[in-house]
Amino acid sequence: MDNVDVLIVGAGVVGLAIAARLSQQYSNVLLVDKNSTFGEETSSRNSEVIHAGIYYPQNSLKAKLCVRGKQLLYQYCQQRHIPHKKVGKLLVAHGKQEESYLAETLKQAKLNGVDDLVWQSKEQLQVSTPALAATAALLSPSTGIIDVHSYMQSLLADTEQNGALFVAQTRFVSATANKSGLEVVLDSQGETSTLQCQHVINCAGLYATEVATAIKDMPISEIPQLHYCRGHYFSYQGKSPFNQLIYPIPEANGLGIHASLNTAGQLKFGPDTQYIEDIDYQVAETLKRKFVTAISKYFPDIDSNKLIPDYAGIRPKLQGPNEGFKDFCIQTVKQHNVAGLINLFGIDSPGLTSSLAIAEYVEHLMTNEK
Repeated sequence: MDNVDVLIVGAGVVGLAIAARLSQQYSNVLLVDKNSTFGEETSSRNSEVIHAGIYYPQNSLKAKLCVRGKQLLYQYCQQRHIPHKKVGKLLVAHGKQEESYLAETLKQAKLNGVDDLVWQSKEQLQVSTPALAATAALLSPSTGIIDVHSYMQSLLADTEQNGALFVAQTRFVSATANKSGLEVVLDSQGETSTLQCQHVINCAGLYATEVATAIKDMPISEIPQLHYCRGHYFSYQGKSPFNQLIYPIPEANGLGIHASLNTAGQLKFGPDTQYIEDIDYQVAETLKRKFVTAISKYFPDIDSNKLIPDYAGIRPKLQGPNEGFKDFCIQTVKQHNVAGLINLFGIDSPGLTSSLAIAEYVEHLMTNEK
């Protein structure tokens, strides 16, 4: 039976970031994913936004790891020449009630260490962004965009240069705790193998609860319920009327149907929120009416003929329909009796922005376990 220092299950952006970091410290790191390559699910089906960290409750993991992750991510992109742009974002309001929300958001952002937001009046917006309809907005200059695929490719290159191994088409079957960590069974294209692992990091995203359930002695009561929340995106043909990202006031389970740009300048809208039971990435043409209605509130001159169904992503949310804020859940041995295991549950937005900070956080947890 082969011995592995660290087994990381799930090669999305967070799993890749953890692999890149831990492979600097551990000589035998194995990263596996059940798909044919890395980042095929949530990591490649999102808005590709580097978030500022302005919304989340003070001292939550989402607040701390987003703000720290944003700093680390911009540094990494500059060092590795990853395509990215600090384009900024406008959080827009319509009327006094929504302007009050902006004022509270300004306070929350400062509590989270984000002190660069700038209030924009209606008159200022009419000059800077004439296509935008809003009575006021907050400008977040540190919000940006990133080419996620290039970022993931770079993380994988770092991982492999450090001597770690990535194996695709390999499914986590089960694990059993023992005195040396965990004995893990993997299935690689029909062939099973058994590994002795000192540490197992469960970064399986949409399947994180499924992996945790397959670990013997992992208390079922410690495995949270995961909700699949699908978000659809529509692309917009032609030149974008916006140079920045445009966000409405957040909704109960998401940030609303916003306008974002990719690094090539292509405008897209989304995501909405739709809780589903099974994984399905279809984008129905019938959703266009809902999108046009939402977008028209801040972009009244939208040409619906230029709005084209594009893609969908599914977020692994701990927050169910009509439920309040749920933080990232990163479990260590302190929460359960399986030594060497760390579970990551509910890594939805701002998981991409936080990825390098999550890797740093996981390394810290592992160091404190020793």
